[in-house]
Amino acid sequence: MKLGRLDHVSLNVSDRARSIDWYRETLGLEQRNDPSGDDEPVFMGDFGSCIALFQAQVVSPERAEESTGMRHLCFLVDDVHAWRGRLGELARFEDHGNAHSLYFRDPDGHVVELTTYLR
Repeated sequence: MKLGRLDHVSLNVSDRARSIDWYRETLGLEQRNDPSGDDEPVFMGDFGSCIALFQAQVVSPERAEESTGMRHLCFLVDDVHAWRGRLGELARFEDHGNAHSLYFRDPDGHVVELTTYLR
């Protein structure tokens, strides 16, 4: 037995309609379904680069930096510098030596990374 690729990452969000708009406008992820309730996910993007947005039932307190929990979700991109131009001041650039990455937060504070590995 072995695991396949990561199918999706689920995020609880405080305002699902706002998050749908943000992920569509900021990252170009298209909505794939129309759930009938808050307990059903809205899938955004293609499987393999997909997130599932759930309407949170409780707003969590703000997490301290570097505390336990999800650190970030990362999408592999062909050209991080093109994304840097598109995102502007929204994103922070980092040179990791073997990769270039952009980091930024969604409306609920989830950290999103876009990365390009150098050849």
